[in-house]
Amino acid sequence: MQKLTKEELFAIKGGSISGTMVNAITKMLTTIYDLGRSIGSTIRRLIDNDFCS
Repeated sequence: MQKLTKEELFAIKGGSISGTMVNAITKMLTTIYDLGRSIGSTIRRLIDNDFCS
């Protein structure tokens, strides 16, 4: 097995977007969307004075 030199190691380029990164971004966007829905529902309940008793 041949070892790479420092110059060869620095020349290595990473891949494009990985599946893990896409999954993380999707989860982040879903969380932001759900948070927005939750805040919107809370505001709507406050405006309509519609609370569970």
